[in-house]
Amino acid sequence: MLVKVFVTLKEGVLDPQGKAVENSLHSLGFGAVREVRVGKYLELSLDVAEAEDAEQQARRMCEKLLANPVIEDYRFEVAG
Repeated sequence: MLVKVFVTLKEGVLDPQGKAVENSLHSLGFGAVREVRVGKYLELSLDVAEAEDAEQQARRMCEKLLANPVIEDYRFEVAG
């Protein structure tokens, strides 16, 4: 079962990488960009039969390793 995990910084947490990308886009002429937030995208292939098992495992992985709950939010999608 494929699980897609998205990890992003919480609102209010300074994002220097996002700011650097934003500044670079401005210097390339993309002045319409107002804010850039950089995050992580992971794909996990799990050997489980039920979506509920995949969700439970993904949630535990996010809480224990994939996301820092102090400064990051996460969400995931289970795709058959």
